[in-house]
Amino acid sequence: MQAIVAVDLNYAIGNKGQMLYHLPDDLKHFARITRGKTLVMGRATLESLPGGKPLKDRLNIVLTRNRDYQAEGAVVLHSTQELAEYIADIPPDDVMLIGGDSLYHELIDCCDKAYVTKIDAVTQADSFFPNLDDKANWELVSCSPTQEQNGLHFSYCEYVNQMVEPLL
Repeated sequence: MQAIVAVDLNYAIGNKGQMLYHLPDDLKHFARITRGKTLVMGRATLESLPGGKPLKDRLNIVLTRNRDYQAEGAVVLHSTQELAEYIADIPPDDVMLIGGDSLYHELIDCCDKAYVTKIDAVTQADSFFPNLDDKANWELVSCSPTQEQNGLHFSYCEYVNQMVEPLL
């Protein structure tokens, strides 16, 4: 499994269910990396997507503890064990963890790679991604040159996990 996220300088990813920054180039980057893949997300992340609907051209898996939750066009699972069983036959590079906060914290060390868009800004937030620079098992392997859009500076970085944990 791999993770993809956009973070600010404090590793913030959202506030009140909304993304913090609007970067069309980063949304295209996200689409390019995730198209055709299996996406793993929490309920709130699904509900924050346009129209609260699953993303097209991808298998959308929602992981929630709410056993009554249903999401048209998505697979709803209720535990990491169910997730592990469901994705067992999917190549790990084809499974993308896309959020939110609690799933990132629970599953990040089960990922072998993370695509992190780093935005040179700080704003009010209530959701955060684990700071991979502070985790001994994660190594920054590349960062793109800094780009600018909508007055924001950002770069695309890739991290590799040196000690991937099993998903169970």
